[in-house]
Amino acid sequence: MTLLPLATRLTGAPTIAAGLVGAAIAIAALSFVFRRHPEALPLLAIFALPFRLPISTGGRTVNLLIPLYLVIAAGTLTFLLPRLLGRSAPTAPPDDQPEPAPVPSAADAPARGQAPGAGPIQGDSGATHGPGRSSTLLFRLLSPGGLQSLLLAAVVLYSIQAAYSSDPGKAAENVAFFYVPFGLLFLLLLDVAWTRALLLRCLYVAVALGVVFAGIGFVEYSRKSLFLNPKVIAADQYGNYFRVNSLFFDPNIYGRFLAIVMVAVVAVVLWTKSRRSVWIAAAVLAWLLAGLVTSFSQSSIAALLLGMAVLAAYRWDLRSTVYVAAALAAIALVGVLAAPPSLHFGLTGSGGSTSNATSGRTKLISGGLELFADRPLYGYGSGSFETEYKHHGNASSANATSASHTIPITVAAEQGLLGLAVYVALLISAFAVLARGAGRSPPRIALLACFAALVLHTWTYADFLEDPLAWTLLGVGVALARIGGPWTESVREETPAPAAVARTVSGAVAPGG
Repeated sequence: MTLLPLATRLTGAPTIAAGLVGAAIAIAALSFVFRRHPEALPLLAIFALPFRLPISTGGRTVNLLIPLYLVIAAGTLTFLLPRLLGRSAPTAPPDDQPEPAPVPSAADAPARGQAPGAGPIQGDSGATHGPGRSSTLLFRLLSPGGLQSLLLAAVVLYSIQAAYSSDPGKAAENVAFFYVPFGLLFLLLLDVAWTRALLLRCLYVAVALGVVFAGIGFVEYSRKSLFLNPKVIAADQYGNYFRVNSLFFDPNIYGRFLAIVMVAVVAVVLWTKSRRSVWIAAAVLAWLLAGLVTSFSQSSIAALLLGMAVLAAYRWDLRSTVYVAAALAAIALVGVLAAPPSLHFGLTGSGGSTSNATSGRTKLISGGLELFADRPLYGYGSGSFETEYKHHGNASSANATSASHTIPITVAAEQGLLGLAVYVALLISAFAVLARGAGRSPPRIALLACFAALVLHTWTYADFLEDPLAWTLLGVGVALARIGGPWTESVREETPAPAAVARTVSGAVAPGG
């Protein structure tokens, strides 16, 4: 998602060899750390999520998440090494705590506000062992195991449809550099022994990153100069307002990260009973919101609002939330229509139009729909949107790179109804797994709200399965859903008792609760 200016292009055999040796040493060292301290894996994964390094390959520069790849490789080695050596992997939670007894699955938890019942048990595979349900295909698809199957199906279908793509190199990059490693990250997060303390530490890491990134953005805004991305620098020179992107290549991706972090912090504010935590969270939110505003990312602000609406619906009442959201949306629409051109909403003044207000999204959508109409069943092939969009005369070489800013349209154009069906099923399954049984678990509600915000952002910008945040949210969410029931008990100790490790994870109240 971001670019850290620590690497230059890898050229020459000695440089590549030195890089490979360094990577091997780093992986070995991280694997040793993960073996001794399993909780370090999710913490380092969260820390590494934003940082990309530019690598020249195939005549183009690809910004790769090299630090995250090292963490994933080390985690995979840690997981596989005992099995390769013929020893069973450790099953006890961290600190040599005994394995907790099986608990009911969150997928079968009763509705919010009802007492937990004796539902069927969720196994590691995600299949449900209950009378009359194991034979139901729909129920299987809406289970954690079904979600895993759909994620695998999405990756496999994308790989197959690269065979007839007009840009197979782009498809191969997505599979090799994004889908496969992020899929491994998803599986590693499923294997983490999640506790309340670990969840909080992961949140602290994400908040610290957001605070630092926003601070760098403020420096850029005060200097009216960006540290990275020549394209954004050029756009700011010719635009009528200045957008910052901190250490990210793109202001919208920068805004997405801040919005997701803010949704998680708002969840803490809504469920904590500690006044001190509320004041600290309020200060963090004010800082991050200022950073988000300087990005001028409309899609990120919309994502933030949706995430907050999901939190409000769970914290108070769904109907009231819908009414308030509708009223605020109407007020915002009136404000945008009546706003003067100096506010740069793009609807009024010279060149004012819906296309201008949405940074060309309406043209991209119409062009993508034309591509879908030409090949509705199987599309033009994975990774081909940019090439086909330009080939059909919808864009020039200069602006074709921004032609895939609406994920459903991109999927429809590249993969046709086949890919679109898998994409829709994947979203339905993901929301079902994240939402079922989450009503009395603030951490799971926060994950659901963050995922909803991310999905909306992909509908107005780009990158769904290409974003490690999506796999991370799903990995943690599925892991918590598998642990079991609604858990309404409060946790008074920072470190749960050994027998309560699994039950205190996602149902525990936020800090101070």
